[in-house]
Amino acid sequence: MKWRAGIAAVLVVIGSVAALTSCGPKPHRVGSVNTEFKLIGPDHKIAIESYDDPKIDGITVFISKSQKGGIEGAVGLAEDTSDASVAVRQTGPIKVKEAFENGEDAFTEQRSVLFKRLHVSRFWDAPHKSFVYVVWTDRLINGSPQNSISAVVAEPWGNQAPDLSLIGPAAAAPPQ
Repeated sequence: MKWRAGIAAVLVVIGSVAALTSCGPKPHRVGSVNTEFKLIGPDHKIAIESYDDPKIDGITVFISKSQKGGIEGAVGLAEDTSDASVAVRQTGPIKVKEAFENGEDAFTEQRSVLFKRLHVSRFWDAPHKSFVYVVWTDRLINGSPQNSISAVVAEPWGNQAPDLSLIGPAAAAPPQ
């Protein structure tokens, strides 16, 4: 009986760590499609979510990502694959609310209980006046080369010009 309580305590701690290590805004769930039927637990699926960039008004990031189902998926112990895709669109007047560095994560999300994370990293391409986003995953030991990229040009919205005044020198400078 003691080992059951120990396992339950470890699972609670792992769940708490996973919840605390996610950063960034909460997603808006757009929808999902099932990719594989599971007799017990939820089906495997591709989930589609959208996020507003927390540092830039007027930019919405859309992500599609795989989610494992079954018993492990139902209790939060499944390790989701590295399959993800990103699309970025201007959805209003662009205003940079806070300076950022190139390669900074706009947000991250746990893809397994402890060791795997999905990242959406943001870049500013000054010569092309574009915000570039890449979605990728890492793991404690080995990450994945699978990635997807999308960009949006900072253009006027109606008659309102983009406010890029807070783009920091680190983002404006070309990479070394």
